[in-house]
Amino acid sequence: MAENLKTFPGKSFPLGATVYPHGVNFCIFSQNASAIELLLFDAASAAQPTQTIKLDPILNKTYYYWHVFIPGIKSGQIYAYRACGQFAPERGYRFDNTKVLLDPYARTIVGEEVYNRQAAIRSGDNCAQALKGVVLDPSTYNWEGDLHPRIPYACSVIYELHVGGFTRHPNSGVSESKRGTYAGLIEKIPYLKELGITAVELLPIHQFDAQDVPPGLKNYWGYSTINFFAPHRGYSSRRDSLGAVDEFRDLVKALHREGIEVILDVVFNHTAEGNEQGPTLSFRGLDNQTYYILDENPAHYKNYSGCGNTFKGNHPIVSRLILDSLRYWVSEMHVDGFRFDLATVLGRNIFGEPIKEEAGTTNIISAIESDPILAGTKLIAEAWDAAGLYGVGKFVELADWFAEWNGPFRDDVRRFVKSDRASINALAARILASPDIYSRLDTDINRSVNFITCHDGFTLNDLVSYNRKHNLANGEENCDGTNDNFSWNCGLEGVTEDLEIEQLRSQQIKNFFTILFISQGTPMLLMGDEVRRTQLGNNNAYCQDNQLSWFDWSLVSKHHDLLSFVKKLIHFIQGLAIFRQEKFLEVTHASLEPHLVWHGVYLGQPDRGEDSHTLAFSLNHPGMGEHLHIMLNAYWESLNFELPPLELGNYWHRIVDTALSTPDDFSDLEAAVKICEENFYPVTARSCVVLMEKKI
Repeated sequence: MAENLKTFPGKSFPLGATVYPHGVNFCIFSQNASAIELLLFDAASAAQPTQTIKLDPILNKTYYYWHVFIPGIKSGQIYAYRACGQFAPERGYRFDNTKVLLDPYARTIVGEEVYNRQAAIRSGDNCAQALKGVVLDPSTYNWEGDLHPRIPYACSVIYELHVGGFTRHPNSGVSESKRGTYAGLIEKIPYLKELGITAVELLPIHQFDAQDVPPGLKNYWGYSTINFFAPHRGYSSRRDSLGAVDEFRDLVKALHREGIEVILDVVFNHTAEGNEQGPTLSFRGLDNQTYYILDENPAHYKNYSGCGNTFKGNHPIVSRLILDSLRYWVSEMHVDGFRFDLATVLGRNIFGEPIKEEAGTTNIISAIESDPILAGTKLIAEAWDAAGLYGVGKFVELADWFAEWNGPFRDDVRRFVKSDRASINALAARILASPDIYSRLDTDINRSVNFITCHDGFTLNDLVSYNRKHNLANGEENCDGTNDNFSWNCGLEGVTEDLEIEQLRSQQIKNFFTILFISQGTPMLLMGDEVRRTQLGNNNAYCQDNQLSWFDWSLVSKHHDLLSFVKKLIHFIQGLAIFRQEKFLEVTHASLEPHLVWHGVYLGQPDRGEDSHTLAFSLNHPGMGEHLHIMLNAYWESLNFELPPLELGNYWHRIVDTALSTPDDFSDLEAAVKICEENFYPVTARSCVVLMEKKI
């Protein structure tokens, strides 16, 4: 790098660092800064920049955009900023020219080896311990004709997966240098393909602050975003400055080759800068008032995220950044969709008040769902926030393209399987894709993303093994994590060698999977649930980057019977048209269209009373010749369920009976046991049975 670089004024678009044939244009937004300095570095760990370019507020500023063009530099250049201005927290200003700031539009980031969060909190220069951006030219990557799979929701099975935890365990079979990386995940694609999933939903892979945790721990989940464009470098096996970007793209390309979509869990509700005691990393130091919703006392932050601050998503500058980020990940990184963490935060205005809920209301949510670049991607909302704004049903109701995590599905199915009272009516609605929640008749019913477990809460194994959370390892005296788990330990808290309890736990897990997959809607399962991954009762393992959270690959052989059951169940369900419907099923006894008939222990007599623990129903798709009868018994005694009569010569065949051991718990139709009893089937206590008609 020359000692005295020649510079030109540059231009205000695009934001970020843009590579041209003869140099790079830098542009950054700051409305209230009095001066901006662009810092250029030869190394990420450099204690001081090699070059400091002071931007002239006359020559290098258009409106509130500061810009400069520097000929001769190119992709790979390391850079950052300093911003000068008032430090007056009582008025919302937090400029600190001793702090090195990341470009919000940086495409890749270096310096995590020397990064120190505390250095960005305490006073003084943090240059030697700061993260820096890297200039990137995204056009040089060879996508080899890669295309988005564009799998309809009706044909989708989503697998929520942690990139690091999936292969970080020493027994993963992945080489040590690739464990916990994008490259390591590529090696496990055959496992995902065989399982039958069609989309991976990756926990946050935007660059996040692993130090944003209590002392002695490490942020594992990644819900502590530093930058919304750069892939997390800690998940890359490559150490070169541009390696994380290309390795992530290699992963996307490899998954697409196998017909698997990539959905990113994105966190636009808060950032890693936290509350007023947090670090100055980027947004706060560039323009605190623009990027965050401030309290009535501007020295403090509104905290609708529960994480210290709230990103001001409906500010014009911030909403543009969010849209630019989403567009970048779709157009340049080829991802297929997004799950929006605490999405109702994006439904708050710049003061934090809920935006009036009317169709056509202009806000960041409507801008996202109407954007032409994002058209056709999967947009999934976690429709609540930490301050009580609950919007399950509203995203699907008001937006034509949004889907939602169906939180009531999780809770109501748990309550039924646990044998809670007054759970039947809610269960029936969940099985039908929740028409009580999603009432729009012109919307795909598969916008209901059904799940029993996710990263936040118990694993499925722990759901049937613990009555209460065990979070002491998190250092918060077991006060963190939800207390409302609707879990049941089957008679003993925690790990046990009692064979009878273990058999019941296995049966309950199969019950959960069966109900998940026989329900209308889009199913999502949590990484490792198919092999009984445990967190030993920790239901908030956000800070446990260790074997407590990682996928233990020895469980694949230990619980091969459950894995086999889940694989067969997924492939069976995926092969039936009755589970690929996009409209609510008719609830009727006679129809030429796909329909459902409710029963109880006796035909046509569903027991919807508060003390009922049973539900049965028949699914019929006349056009495809599909006819199933499903019996759910959450009662603690066996019951004889009456069976619907069939035409002479046709018989019911047993596909699923969760009370049976492998291989009898699941059978393909061709090999399934014929039910010769004419009138009833004995359904064991706490079990599910799926029968299918086999026609002559």
